[in-house]
Amino acid sequence: MSLAFLLTTLVVVATPGTGVVYTLAAALSRGRRAGVLAAFAGTLGIVPHMLATITGVAALLHASATAFQVLKYAGVAYLLYMAWATLRDREAITVTAEEAGPVPARRVIVRGVLINLLNPKLTIFFFAFLPQFVSPDEANALPLMLLLSAVFMLATFVVFAAYGVLAASVRSHVISRPGVMTWLRRSFAGSFLALGAKLAFTSR
Repeated sequence: MSLAFLLTTLVVVATPGTGVVYTLAAALSRGRRAGVLAAFAGTLGIVPHMLATITGVAALLHASATAFQVLKYAGVAYLLYMAWATLRDREAITVTAEEAGPVPARRVIVRGVLINLLNPKLTIFFFAFLPQFVSPDEANALPLMLLLSAVFMLATFVVFAAYGVLAASVRSHVISRPGVMTWLRRSFAGSFLALGAKLAFTSR
């Protein structure tokens, strides 16, 4: 495992995207536990993309315009749904510093998994990313790709969780200000909308 791989991984996972936006939204609206759950869900959502890369399914997706378009627009539809759901969910405005109730872990995890699962760019990304760090002459190519994938997932969880914990740490300063929470809700909805539009206009 090279230093180049580790540095590239950190840059990739730290760059704000759908997973980061969702983790921040969950942490600010429901607290630290929700933020960590969202980070875990976002990490879990990349597993199928990595398996697709390792097993060669990514090559088929890369070659098939139809398969790519179907998955892409499913992802766009879900991001638009998340934008609508974020605007519609006003629970964050009434949450108190002591928490209004238990965090609905299942909903947080399912949403987080779907956000990354329905993003075909992740499969194409891993298809282009992982082989760069595995030599064609590598005798243990499969175990090495599994190791690199595990490291990438660990880095994803740690970075996303850090985003969530940081967001949760300032939560007490904003939950008592309905105007701020309304602005944040609209900002996150706008972010999901923008990410959906970006995905819609991207090509393979």
